[in-house]
Amino acid sequence: MKKLNILLSLIVVLTSCNGTSQNKLKRYNVKSGIIKYKSTTSGKMMGSKITGSGSESLYFKDYGALELREEQSTKTTRIKFFGREKVKTDKEHSMNKLDNGKNYLVDFKTKTITENTDAAMEMMKQSNTDAGEAGKGMLKSMGGEKIGNETYQGYNCEVWKIPGGKQWLYKGVMLKIEMKVLGITTVKEATSVKFNVSVPSSSFKLPDFPIQKAEGFMDNKQFNSGVDRKDMQKGMEQVSKLSFKEWKKLAIKDSEMQGKSDKELHQIYDMIQKMAKMGRGN
Repeated sequence: MKKLNILLSLIVVLTSCNGTSQNKLKRYNVKSGIIKYKSTTSGKMMGSKITGSGSESLYFKDYGALELREEQSTKTTRIKFFGREKVKTDKEHSMNKLDNGKNYLVDFKTKTITENTDAAMEMMKQSNTDAGEAGKGMLKSMGGEKIGNETYQGYNCEVWKIPGGKQWLYKGVMLKIEMKVLGITTVKEATSVKFNVSVPSSSFKLPDFPIQKAEGFMDNKQFNSGVDRKDMQKGMEQVSKLSFKEWKKLAIKDSEMQGKSDKELHQIYDMIQKMAKMGRGN
């Protein structure tokens, strides 16, 4: 039961991950890439007019085992009240590096870097799950649906309809995404795409900021030494045999699961079943 609860905790982390990194499994079905993006934001929310723009660079090699993203953006909010207009402009600068299971998040405001272990990919490694297929399974579990193929920037992309928008994927790499949430439309699209190219080591260099390790169960020595591949596979098999009702009784014991609706829990449960099936090679 202890290992089962650990597995449930891993699933919670998996549902909130924006990206994963790994050593043996492929995150993308293309070896390396250098991609430049531009983004635009516009819309109205609660009487405020919001506009924004940004740029992003993505570098990866080893099929995504090593990756660095850097984004800079500006958002302007205009609020009118009593005949006057208040204008507020916010600037953001972010950087995230994934290096063979380690995640580095740069905070340019505090000039620090937070390091943690990527729990989602750790689980995929242990269960021998293909990261690309797991990603598609996650999209489906959240209501996503592949609606066709389109050529974008010269590449034949899968087009996925997702809650609030659409995204264009080429061999697992996102080249375009359109989202509309609460009246705000955001579009991010690749303006330059280079695949299977030599990516300089300097592209993955982090700022010279102090690195601090995040505390979490994935950094726990007992977990790292106490759960091997066979234990994880056994745990996946146990979870796959649970009905939704049985799984829910276990899941709601976790504080992060307690606030979720039945619909959200069903989505997570369905995703677990898909991942367990892939892990068994079915």
